[in-house]
Amino acid sequence: MSDTDADIDFEEGVEEEGGKKKMSGKVIVLYIALPALVVVGGIVGALFAFGILGGGDEDQMAVIEEVTEPPVFYDMPEFLVNISTDSGPTRYLKMRVSLEVPNAEILSEIELLMPRVVDGFQVYLRELRPEDLDGSAAIVRMKEELLRRLNLAVEPHEVRDVLFKEVVVQ
Repeated sequence: MSDTDADIDFEEGVEEEGGKKKMSGKVIVLYIALPALVVVGGIVGALFAFGILGGGDEDQMAVIEEVTEPPVFYDMPEFLVNISTDSGPTRYLKMRVSLEVPNAEILSEIELLMPRVVDGFQVYLRELRPEDLDGSAAIVRMKEELLRRLNLAVEPHEVRDVLFKEVVVQ
């Protein structure tokens, strides 16, 4: 009998009496211990991520407290503009919006820049066509464009959001 004949193939298992195969060490590690280790590692990682383990960082807590400060809303004047049409009757867009700003301190500075903001809104809204206002995706695009123009007008301050109170197309 040679050395290779004496080796046991662990992947196929070892035969016991009665023809049954006994599970080998590699199979136990591969199918039982490794998945258990992955699950335990995932749970520990999640606990660290949520700050339950590791004590939490004071800087992270300060950021969370800062974000929880309630926003301030500013109602802009109502907009009524005629929108571009190639032919046919004149169409109008009536819109009321509120601005969400981070705090009341910058609100007075933004109010000083309001003529620039209104001008930017008017120019954009007059360029719209009736088909630009069809569907909810169009409203989302209009909201993003108004917010972009608004933040350019009030730079270095930042407005968080433009909230529609009323949008009517006639």
